[in-house]
Amino acid sequence: MKKKNFLYLPLLLAILFTGCSKLQYDDVSFVETATAPTKLSAMFNITQDNTGLVTIYPNGDGVAYYNVYFGDGTAAPVKVMAGESVQRKYAEGNYDVRVVGVGITGKTAEATQKLTVSFRAPENMEVTTAVDASSAFMINVTAKALYETLFKITWGDVPNEVPTSFLEGETVKHTYAKSGDYTITVVALSGGVATTTVTKKITIKVPIVLPLDFETVGQTYTFVNFGGGDASVIANPKPGTINTSAKVGKMVKNAPEVWAGSLISLSSPIDFSVNKVMRLKVYSPRVGAKVLLKVENSANNAINFEKEVATTVANQWQDLTFDFRAINTSNSYNNVVLIFDLGTTGNGSSNFTYYFDDLRQTNTIEELALPMSFESTALNYDFVNFGGANASVVNNPNATGINTSAKVGKMVKGAPEVWAGSFISLANPIDFSTKKFIKVKVHSPRVGAKLLLKVENQTNGGVFFEKEVATTVANAWEELTFDFTAINTANSYQKVVLIFDLGTAGDGSANYTYYFDDISQSLKADELGIPLNFESSALTYGFFNFDGGNASVVANPSKTGINTSNKVGKMVKGPGGQPWGGSFIELASPIDFSAGKTVKVKVFSPKVGAKLLFKVENLANGGISFEKEVATTKSGQWEELSFDYSAINTANTYQRVVLIFDLGTVGDGSANFTYYFDDITVN
Repeated sequence: MKKKNFLYLPLLLAILFTGCSKLQYDDVSFVETATAPTKLSAMFNITQDNTGLVTIYPNGDGVAYYNVYFGDGTAAPVKVMAGESVQRKYAEGNYDVRVVGVGITGKTAEATQKLTVSFRAPENMEVTTAVDASSAFMINVTAKALYETLFKITWGDVPNEVPTSFLEGETVKHTYAKSGDYTITVVALSGGVATTTVTKKITIKVPIVLPLDFETVGQTYTFVNFGGGDASVIANPKPGTINTSAKVGKMVKNAPEVWAGSLISLSSPIDFSVNKVMRLKVYSPRVGAKVLLKVENSANNAINFEKEVATTVANQWQDLTFDFRAINTSNSYNNVVLIFDLGTTGNGSSNFTYYFDDLRQTNTIEELALPMSFESTALNYDFVNFGGANASVVNNPNATGINTSAKVGKMVKGAPEVWAGSFISLANPIDFSTKKFIKVKVHSPRVGAKLLLKVENQTNGGVFFEKEVATTVANAWEELTFDFTAINTANSYQKVVLIFDLGTAGDGSANYTYYFDDISQSLKADELGIPLNFESSALTYGFFNFDGGNASVVANPSKTGINTSNKVGKMVKGPGGQPWGGSFIELASPIDFSAGKTVKVKVFSPKVGAKLLFKVENLANGGISFEKEVATTKSGQWEELSFDYSAINTANTYQRVVLIFDLGTVGDGSANFTYYFDDITVN
């Protein structure tokens, strides 16, 4: 046995207290808090020469030294320093080797390991393998045999492998780098020359399931190509905004078949019980490339379902949606089939090279359509820029006034073309059958900046309609209205084109940076309705004042707190009127109470406790009405009042909004009877 000098605790403490005159080490609390050793065990190695010579390797955490009891009748243990081993010759038999670990404080822990010493070859050897629950690449192995002392295993995945030793009752683990077939070799050793060997073939195969993103390290994605299609997994050659993943699928369409494509088999059937919409990211060399996504039964490809969707952008990633809601969920679908440009023979060129990624399921169909607000986290707003313009979706740089949304479109107009702009393709043609006005909220750096709004046919840019409107404010949001009443509704229009300042070359500066949002359709150019926010430059807010009330639209006198909009309503309750003096405004259509029955109004009052009566009436019969009164709780600042309309009779129609402040008190027209109101909504 190897020997080392060991410094016991008294000697250690003596050194700490006397070693240096300038430094005092008087904190020995670590001694009191040190824990007992843990994870005690022992590993054996035996010489195969019938001598019974066993090397014992004690192991543990927090151990200063070990006392090893050989279990052969010898009462006294042998002390073994941490990291060392001890040898002992045994006669044939079974022994309980006890290892006691001693920590620096003298605390102990122990473990007993069974040792078999035999000079005959191990018999009845059994090896058990299982895939670990934490990783499909990890294998767990246990072994048992008669007359064995220990086992040694090689995993079969590297050349010149050094065997790993383990004992009966112990589980050894190994993680493979990739899928494949491997042969593990387990050798049982005793004290004799003869050994017993068991080999086992194992297959490491990670299940291929949805979502399919090609990112699993070591996974083998096996495509079955047909008709000239050639699919493989490669490093992403075109990382972009919506797809920065490392790996993607690549499809090259070659001759001779127009239906050339590829399929990949999943490890289990796709579950269409809830999620019946498929999404796939695609990078196409051209607009209008068709993508056929089909799912098939692995045993009978006549059992299938498919949808085809065309790309709307070229040379950038976009997310395509495939509607599988009509699929027969009683069938089983394991195969996923991809065919690009079905009906056209490919030639293997870059024009017939496509990339695809992130095949996944969802339960909703969210498509690019009007109204477009840029708020969706599921949609990809794929702008196609031209002539030097650059459009993108950004955070709202000025969330005030009529536009407090989080996300907006941004257009930077650069050189060289005077017609520089951008377009975005919708999933379906715009319906102009009834709504022939388009509205766009715009934030311009200057008054008089022109916005050309054009709609085009998806495949024929010669089929289009356009209108141009100039901004009237600078550095604030306003809503522009485009009159499309003359559009030919027999045509289909999927593209929305935006060009700022047509005829002028931009320079990419702040003076040529514009923001846009909330592209929507309307039945009329502008109409009074709820929500009512007084921001439109095209509307006339026609208040009808009565009995001393006087309402008008003015600039916001206090753009602070919850209301930083530009325009608000103002009510002055004047002298010589009645206690019920107020004002009303008539809307273009009845208020819709189907979605909510809480009316909210932002109010700026000169005093706490000022009452606001909010009343709605039928346009033709003022006797059909409903009203609620709420008092202000703040003065000199904006607050939002809520009116409970849950008891309103929704069988009636209400087009008139009546406002009366301080019902029961005659006003005097002073600042104490001057109120502001804004943002009338129904929730």
